[in-house]
Amino acid sequence: MSPSTPSVEEKVYECTAPDGARRTLSMMDLLAQFKRKEFLTGGVSRISDLHLKTGAPPYYRIDNEMIPWSDRPEDRLTEETVAKLISGMLAPERREQLTGPHEMDASFSIPGLSFRMNVFHDRLGLAAAIRVLPLEIPPVESIGFPDDEVWQNITNLRQGLVVITGITGSGKSTTIASLIQRINQTRRCHIITLEDPVEYVLPNKRSVVSQRQVGRDTSSFAEGLRAILREDPDIILIGEMRDRETMANALTAAETGHLVFTTLHTRDAKGAVNRITDMFPEVRREEIAGQISLTLTWVLAQKLITRSDGEGRLVAMEVLRNTQAVSSLIRQMNIPQIYSALQTGAREHMCTLEKSLARLIAEGKIDADEAARWANLPEVFKSTLHGQP
Repeated sequence: MSPSTPSVEEKVYECTAPDGARRTLSMMDLLAQFKRKEFLTGGVSRISDLHLKTGAPPYYRIDNEMIPWSDRPEDRLTEETVAKLISGMLAPERREQLTGPHEMDASFSIPGLSFRMNVFHDRLGLAAAIRVLPLEIPPVESIGFPDDEVWQNITNLRQGLVVITGITGSGKSTTIASLIQRINQTRRCHIITLEDPVEYVLPNKRSVVSQRQVGRDTSSFAEGLRAILREDPDIILIGEMRDRETMANALTAAETGHLVFTTLHTRDAKGAVNRITDMFPEVRREEIAGQISLTLTWVLAQKLITRSDGEGRLVAMEVLRNTQAVSSLIRQMNIPQIYSALQTGAREHMCTLEKSLARLIAEGKIDADEAARWANLPEVFKSTLHGQP
């Protein structure tokens, strides 16, 4: 390595250490905080993100709270320091983009941990949000499904569309990786992923897995998805449905006999159906609703809730199954009534977020006040908590 080549080991950030002494830290020093014993629960870090921002100290998201490295003005990052810290995590061809006006996604690994990063600019200068992804994919049994029948049904599917939705940082990528890994371990098929960037590495088990990264292996989600249908897939993972063309191609792939997994950013299950239809012009929405009613199999809407013991977070999950009744509601574009179907769909292994939260409270895993903060429908949550229908 030449002296001018950026390195994550280079000491570039002068700051006050927790012991009060002045230190100069490298990017590796900042990433090492994810592995500190006091922040590990069951081998999983309670730190989910590191934020670097011009004009502010580094911030860590610990149990969903943003905690600064220091509150001293002299420990605020300069744009030059942010650029030096980030550069060592980027491939050489990506470093030139640090001076441009656009954001970019990247990934980076150190022994035992993998990271997903988004680099962007705000009014003060360069910034980055860095999320940790454990190298080990958790077994599907440990994800937190309210009913084991749900994941068992999903991993046995041969075709259709499975949507995992939720706000940023709700564990969607981990849930999908866990489901696909179980298929990889138990079935002989061809799995192709389109991701930006590749997050969890899926080695070949019983299946053959081809992981493709947007920007490196294909120019876009839409272009990669068009090509996938010529690559003999059985199962397709689309990291995120970001645009109309990708959504249309995903629906077509599911309609033509493939099993398609994807993620969206909505707060609940019915919002995912709305989001897909709203991506299209009004003149096409009836047609798209018809496609969704035929291809959708399950929607999992999840949130990560802080545990009552303060030791990390766990999943509360809303589960929608596309039964005949739900399919009819989608086809008729009567989306608001889907929640009623969720409330009465326990026999079909459906569950509202409010019921999921109430169950976690009853099991002593989360506090009622914390659960109330995350409920989509606070009044319904109160009724559910008190045993009313």
